[in-house]
Parts: sequence; structure tokens; C-alpha cells
Amino acid sequence: MTAWLTTGILFTFAAIAFVLYRWGNVKCIGVTPVRTFTFIAILFTSGLDVGLIMFPLTEFGGYADLTASPEYGFSNPLAIEFGFWAFLIWAFYFLTCFYFCVIEPRVKFFEIPLVKFINNLVIIGTCAFTAYLLLTNLPWYLPEIGDGESVVGTFYLIVFVVIAAAVYSSTSIRYVRTLSLASTWLFIGLIALMWAGAFLSPGSGVGEFVTTFALLGDYFGNLHHFVLPLNDYHEFYLFWWFAWSIMIGQFTSRFVGGMKTYQVLIAMMVFPSIPIAIWFSVLYYYSVNEIATAGFYNIAMVTVGITFVVNSLDSLTRLYTDNLNLTVQRFGKAKYVVGNIVLMSALTLLFSLDFLQIQWVGALAIALILACFGYIMATKYQKVAAIERSPKENQIDFSKIELAN
Repeated sequence: MTAWLTTGILFTFAAIAFVLYRWGNVKCIGVTPVRTFTFIAILFTSGLDVGLIMFPLTEFGGYADLTASPEYGFSNPLAIEFGFWAFLIWAFYFLTCFYFCVIEPRVKFFEIPLVKFINNLVIIGTCAFTAYLLLTNLPWYLPEIGDGESVVGTFYLIVFVVIAAAVYSSTSIRYVRTLSLASTWLFIGLIALMWAGAFLSPGSGVGEFVTTFALLGDYFGNLHHFVLPLNDYHEFYLFWWFAWSIMIGQFTSRFVGGMKTYQVLIAMMVFPSIPIAIWFSVLYYYSVNEIATAGFYNIAMVTVGITFVVNSLDSLTRLYTDNLNLTVQRFGKAKYVVGNIVLMSALTLLFSLDFLQIQWVGALAIALILACFGYIMATKYQKVAAIERSPKENQIDFSKIELAN
């Protein structure tokens, strides 16, 4: 699996370099273009995941334990956590976003029935894994329920309700949009709340935040360490990012509103990384200074994490049901809701029993990416080589793009 992952990573970065060389100044225009600020907001919202909220506090200690994991010795735990979540790996999303915006309309590889089916397997598997992450992290954040280590019946019930809410939400685009906005504002509110609790308290100050935030500079000085997997845990993260990459690129590509290719890359790598950097810096300060989060803070994080899960699952559920024509219009709301709840719940249980692994889903995504390249080289090379702009049907008058988009 490591060799397969390495192949996917090296191909991805080589492809990014070629895209910038060949089409770096091409204006990227999606089928539903929006202004740059709106695109950035959509990009950040689509990339939100429950792990962003619930993983760091459980991981900082592991990155600091150099006796057990000496491979982390090149940097500090905050920089390593940031490296697993931000900046460089968002380039994966850039590549797929550019592909679906500019190349896929000419190639139509993902409209091939077998490819469409496999791609939707990836989406469904990633949906279930997102619910599984919530399930496995609840004991740490809600130790009052159970023994603080084991997954008990109440946690299964919470996750089942979350899945049901997400599936119901996916029945209407109105719910999807509302949850996207709610997720963003709740996350901003959570950052502000915990930032104030840490740096406006007696014995602390804004200077402490600046000092903590500055530790992230070590990431950029050691960027090369994060390209290939450091160990099995980093490998898990990289497969996880590949599992998300195709569907996030497919979703965000429709909203690109005329930025040049290199600007899209900068936007996708930099802007989501800023709130992630602030959030991780706050959490690291809590961890290093052993500031308790039990009680109110943990409940707040779980609440935002649940909102993230519902937001992710409803969008992905709508995506794969539309792709496979398993829609409300075809089956009716009752059958649609029950069928998807059963499917998501069953797959979540399979992840919890280690019958499924996100590494397999990520490996399947890498296979699709490499197969797409092979398909282009074998059948669409001339058509792709001739590309000089976004699809003609997407050309628009930018003065008419409304801020409301």
C-alpha cells in the first residue's frame, strides 16, 4: 500500500507542476461561477471535517512522544498537526478542481458507467468513514457517558441520529445551504470562544498566542518531510485526503469564477489553511498548558463536530444519489430516507468492525486518477493538448456575476 500511495503522491505533484507550466494563466470558469470571496467560502465549507475539530487534542501528545515515534523529531507537534491537515495537501484538491473545471468537460472520463460507479463507491465509503470518526471520538470528548474509552450504546444512538438528520437534509438543497452556513459560523464562534478562554484569561495574553502561532513556521522549513508518508499514521492521513480529493474537486470546480489557474492553486492552499492554523494554535496552547476542556468546551466541540458531520454527509449523500439516480423524485422521500440511513449505518458499522478501511477507499481514488491519465493518453491526448481555455459554454460576462451567488 505504501508503494501505491507513493506512486499517487508523486504523480499528483508532477501533474500539478505540468498543469501550472501548460495552463498556468488559463482563466478557470465553472458551470456556476461565483465571485472569488464566495468561492473561498464554499471551498472552506466543503473541506470541513469532524476530524478537524476532534483529532488535534488527542494527537498532540503522540507527536510529542519521540521515544515511541522518533520520526516526529524534526519538528514540533503543532507544525506536524498542521502538516497533516493543511497547505500542501490541499494541492490534491486543486488538481481535481482544475481537472473537472477545464479538462473533464472535453474528456468525460467520469461519465463512463464503470468509472461513475467506482467513483460513487468512493463517495459512499467516505461518507460512512466520516460518521465512523464521530463514533470513535465521542468517548474522549464525552467521558461522562460510559467509561471515557469504550463506544457505548448511547454513542451509536447519537451517530444514528446524525446520519438520519444528514440524509433528511440531503432531500432539499435548501437544507444543504443552511447547514453549510451554520457550520462556518459555528466554527468561527468556537475558535473565538476558545481563543478568548485561553488568551484573555489571567496569566496569559495575546503575546502567548503569537508565540504559539509562530511555531507553525517550522512546518514551512520542513515542508519536504510531509510529501511522502512519515509512518503508518501519516499514510492513513494521506489515503484519507485522496479519498476526499475527487469529490471535493468535482464539487468546487463548478464555482470557479474566472481566476487564473495559478490563482486557484494559491487560493486552495492558502485561504483554508489560515483558520486551520489559528484553530490548531489555540488547541495546542490548551494541550501544552494542560488547560482543561472537560465540560462546556468539550460539549461545544462535539456540537460543532456533529454539525460538520451532518454538513458533510448531506452534501455527499446528495452527490452520490444524484449520480446514481437514487433520488427522492424517483423513489419518494420515505424510501429515499430509509434506504440511505440503512446504507450509511451499515457501512459505519463495517468501519467500526475494521471490515472496511479508509486506506482502501483512498487507494481506489488513486486508481481512478491514474486510470484517468491513462485514458487521456490513449484516447484524448490531442483534444487535451489543444486546450487553451475553459469550456466555451462556461464563458460568461463577469460583470453579471451577482454577489448573492
